[in-house]
Amino acid sequence: MKSTSITVYGIPNCDTVKKARAWLTSNGVDYQFHDFKKQGVPLPQLDRWLKTVGWETLINRKGTAWRGLDEAAKAAVVDAASARAVALATPSVIKRPVVEWGDGSVTVGFSPERFEQRLP
Repeated sequence: MKSTSITVYGIPNCDTVKKARAWLTSNGVDYQFHDFKKQGVPLPQLDRWLKTVGWETLINRKGTAWRGLDEAAKAAVVDAASARAVALATPSVIKRPVVEWGDGSVTVGFSPERFEQRLP
């Protein structure tokens, strides 16, 4: 396996997370998996993601978890601080997977082409 310090954050039963993990494994990339359901959302990383990719990218406003929020909660998400609060309360609203790459960069979502570009 290629030695890298990659961490994939998400939920194990998410189809996109499954695809990303399968792609990394099939390409011989070693990575750690952080399960939001079991391990929670790490605060330092959440703050970094919000700063790096922006709340509009990080919060999945098209997913089932978002649709399950009441209208007042959805309307309250207007900036990074309010997005942080909803992400901590309902981690499933975070678009997945969030990947922290060995070079310190962060991506959200999965595409084989984008992952290929990240490998050394």
